[in-house]
Amino acid sequence: MQTTATLSSLPGDTALRLVMAASGIGMAIVSIDGHFVETNAVLSRMLGYAGEDLAGRSLQDVTHPDDRPLVEQFTRRLTHGPDGLLDARKRYLRRDGSMFWAQLNSAVIRDADGEPMYLLSQVRDISDEVQREEALRARADQRGLELEASHHQLQLFADAVAHDMRAPLRSIESFSQRLGQRLAPHLDDEAREHLQRIHSAANRMSSLLDGLGRLSRATRAPLNPRRVDLSLLAEWALAEQQDADPDRQVEISVEPGLLAEGDERLLKLMLDELAANAWVFTRGREAASIEVDGRCEGGRLRLRIRDNGTGFDMRYLHKLFEPFQRLHGLEDGAGHGLGLAIAQRVAERHGGRITAESRPGHGSTFTLELPVPPAGTGGT
Repeated sequence: MQTTATLSSLPGDTALRLVMAASGIGMAIVSIDGHFVETNAVLSRMLGYAGEDLAGRSLQDVTHPDDRPLVEQFTRRLTHGPDGLLDARKRYLRRDGSMFWAQLNSAVIRDADGEPMYLLSQVRDISDEVQREEALRARADQRGLELEASHHQLQLFADAVAHDMRAPLRSIESFSQRLGQRLAPHLDDEAREHLQRIHSAANRMSSLLDGLGRLSRATRAPLNPRRVDLSLLAEWALAEQQDADPDRQVEISVEPGLLAEGDERLLKLMLDELAANAWVFTRGREAASIEVDGRCEGGRLRLRIRDNGTGFDMRYLHKLFEPFQRLHGLEDGAGHGLGLAIAQRVAERHGGRITAESRPGHGSTFTLELPVPPAGTGGT
């Protein structure tokens, strides 16, 4: 066994011994080569040794086999690190072979020339804390699995309800149209209004079911990540809005070459919702404009969709991406409050997010963050 150093060269060693003896937690002086020089009674009892039995033993002797590589790492960090301090957890072995977790706090003691002499360590048994943490993690994991299963069941229920409601809705729409056509000569204005309200309500319910279907797809569809040209997808989404509303004049600008990593179908769905939002809320502007641009920062693409539409009050930003939340009324063109929730869901599934800035009457800017494709990946 290696001969250990003594404390005679340590200034104030008597005071240090008194501190160690009076301490309520384990303390040790350790040589730079990893052997105990001196320990207090608390640490000796913690490790199951009597008196001076620990002196001269290696740290490896009392360290769990899986944590033995850490001993050298910790020593190197203490002796070569900028502050000479260490705060870490590791597993120790008692003399009888049993294991316990401990919180280790160490500092390096240097000589007058700044060379490392000893390590001063404090060791606190935290086995009970670790056991409680593991129990909490296990409960959290179980709760997460239960929530995931519950969410899956709710989603299946919503899908089933949406599917089963489509047939009666189609019947309502069809028969209300037939009644209006067949009885048109015999209907007064009030009756025509009632039929129109039935037809409009059925259309809105059908639109809501479509939105729920898109939300389900945004949540559950498997991801097939690849290099995606978001500029092309944005142009496509805005062109579809223009085709559906050909009488409107909107100035559209899309910066080319905005690339991201993700599932092309879901990213198209996300941009469809963002484009539809910009299109709806620029209605009524004499010189409506929608602009898409972006830049890369730190491996992330920041894509912006800006419009000069009606905007919204930032006090209600926290509601913006929640399902069924609307910041505008139906008379302003607001839908069911699902579009931005769908877009955010897709962004989050890609490890990104969407943020928004706006002023009432001055338009809105939606900023999408997504990972960029790795260098050298293929095209779309």
